[in-house]
Amino acid sequence: GMSNLTFANASQAVTSAVKIKKPIQTKFRMPILNWVALKPNQINGTVFTELNDDKVLGDLNMDEFEDQFKTKAQGPAVELNTLKVKAVQKSPSKVTLMESNRAKNLAITLRKGGLSAEEIFKAIQTYDLTSLNLDFLELLVRFIPTEYEIKTISQYEKSKKPLEDLSDEDRFMINFSKIPRLAARMNILTFLGNFSDTVQLLTPQLNAIIAASVSIKSSEKLKKILEIVLAFGNYMNSGKRGAAYGFRLQSLDLLLDTKSTDRKQTLLHYIVKIIQEKYSELTTFHTELHFLEKAAAVSLDSVLQDVKELNRGMEQTRKEFMVQDDSVILKEFLKSNTEVIEKLQSDGKTAQEAFDSVVEYYGESSKTTTPSQFFPVFVRFTKSYKQAEHDNEMKKKQEEAAKEGQESESEPKEESSQEKAASAKAKRPQVDFIAELKKRQQVKEPLMYERKDGAIEDIITDLRNQPYRRGDAGRRSAKKRTNGQTLQITSDISL
Repeated sequence: GMSNLTFANASQAVTSAVKIKKPIQTKFRMPILNWVALKPNQINGTVFTELNDDKVLGDLNMDEFEDQFKTKAQGPAVELNTLKVKAVQKSPSKVTLMESNRAKNLAITLRKGGLSAEEIFKAIQTYDLTSLNLDFLELLVRFIPTEYEIKTISQYEKSKKPLEDLSDEDRFMINFSKIPRLAARMNILTFLGNFSDTVQLLTPQLNAIIAASVSIKSSEKLKKILEIVLAFGNYMNSGKRGAAYGFRLQSLDLLLDTKSTDRKQTLLHYIVKIIQEKYSELTTFHTELHFLEKAAAVSLDSVLQDVKELNRGMEQTRKEFMVQDDSVILKEFLKSNTEVIEKLQSDGKTAQEAFDSVVEYYGESSKTTTPSQFFPVFVRFTKSYKQAEHDNEMKKKQEEAAKEGQESESEPKEESSQEKAASAKAKRPQVDFIAELKKRQQVKEPLMYERKDGAIEDIITDLRNQPYRRGDAGRRSAKKRTNGQTLQITSDISL
């Protein structure tokens, strides 16, 4: 809860800006839209300060709506499944110079690797990843000698017993343990081996978060649809519950739970019909939203954690290079990848800022909301919206068929000019949308960049610099990348 002082300030600040709404008296008793309403002091700085639902109600004839949605119905409640986590139990193990199971596993690993012990040790000391393949390396890491093994080894050496008495595995372990800074080297080798795959894995995830966040925040059509939803909810509720100044996003799911008097349509179907008739330019709102499904699948915290890990690996590699400054492999790696990691870090920062910004803009908390909670609301809404359009279309066809007997069945229907325009638009190169997003942001801040050949990579870079940070004029673009890393904008644009 806020302290009284800040609460008073907030409500003063808000009452000066927010027009206080009057409850609406409906002719019939209407069902309740069970949304989570926002009060005047909760909408500061959110999209809802820009919406005017009274105006929408002024444009519409609500008698028809009342007639079709008079009370008798409520929707089902939501259940949350609780997940149980199983505890993993470890069994204690017996120990010799090298515990027997461990020796067996090492023997198998070395057979798989197909290299002699000498070749392995040489490759480790020269960071030679061409001889040591990654899978083998990752198996080998498990055999870095434990403290106990090192103690056992040094006791055995003190006892002056001949090395020939030992098994191949034990002898391997003794020589393995003699490599200077063994653990650090193995870590660095693994890091070098995984680096470019990891970057290729993380980059598109960050790109998806950035594109989805920016497109949702700047979609004018989506805002207009929220305004219409706010209008309908207030029309139904405000007589009984007082006016709402906004609503929590999960309330969008409830539009399907509110049914008309004859139970044949939902509130969403009705709103879709009104939009089709009165605000038809909004029906394409989903073309303004990009990569929502991809972004919903991103665990942003763990991606940012991975970026941190990569950076730490980079630091270790730099330190190692100071010790081994004759290593060409380390030198080349640092030379070609320092910029890559800088770019990845700056993408990570942009993704975090863009996501926090859009979450707060829609009245949610960026501290507690994850992409997997935020974006699916819009994915579901878009799917339900398209389904409702389809249902309405079918219903209309059935009604027409019933009217005209069956003649209408045989004539093929002309594509409406709007559909034609929409499909033509879909065929245009999809690069337009990023230009569009940027135009919207430009109102706040002029863009600073020179357009090159319109490569997607550059466009995404420009998009990133807007509107969450100043155009970073001095930034070098990391050109050394494989195609797999660029965000494939064309393929998945219509989600």
